[in-house]
Amino acid sequence: MSRKPAHTADSLLDAAATLAATDGPAAVTMSAVAAAVRAPSGSVYYRFPDRSALLAALWLRTLDRFQSGFLAALTLDPPQQAAIQAAHHVTDWSLHHPTDAAVLLAGPESFGSAQWTDEARAAAANRQDHLNAAMRNLAARLGYDDRTDHERLALLIIELPYAAVRRCARNPAASLPEAAQAVDQIVRAAMNPTVP
Repeated sequence: MSRKPAHTADSLLDAAATLAATDGPAAVTMSAVAAAVRAPSGSVYYRFPDRSALLAALWLRTLDRFQSGFLAALTLDPPQQAAIQAAHHVTDWSLHHPTDAAVLLAGPESFGSAQWTDEARAAAANRQDHLNAAMRNLAARLGYDDRTDHERLALLIIELPYAAVRRCARNPAASLPEAAQAVDQIVRAAMNPTVP
C-alpha cells in the first residue's frame, strides 16, 4: 500500500499564501514553500508541476474563497440589501482573512498570470465572467439599465471597499474596522437610507 503524502495541496497553498502576504508574490518559490512546511522540494512538485502552476492554484483558490461569499450576497433580497452586504463582504472577509486578502490585493499579474497555462487562464476568466453576470443581475434588480449606473454600482460595492482594504494594508495606522464602518455608511446612504 502506498504511503499517503505528508502535505496536501491546501497545506502547501497555505504556506505559499503566507509567503506572499509576508514577503510578496516573488517570495513564493517551490523551494521556499518546501522550506516553510519543512518538506523536500519533491513534496511540492508532487502536487504542482512547476512554480507557475503553484501560483495559479494559489490565485484561483483565493478567488474562490472570496467570491463564494460575495456572490451569495449579491442574490439577497431586497436588492439594496444585496448591494450593502456585498460591499460589507469585501471589508469583513479581508478583516477575517488577512493573508488571503493580501494575495487578492497583489493581483493576478503579480502571480505570473501571463505564464499560466491556457486552462488556468480560462478558469480565472470564467470566474470573472460569473462575477460580471451576477453584477449585471443585481443591477437589473435595482433598475439600473445603463452603463453609467452599472459602473456606479461596481465602484460602490467593489472598488470603494477594495480601496479601503488596500489603504489599510498600506498604512499601519489605519483601522480596517473603522474603514469598513465608513464604507458601510456610504453604501447604505447611496442605496437607501431607510434600509436597516
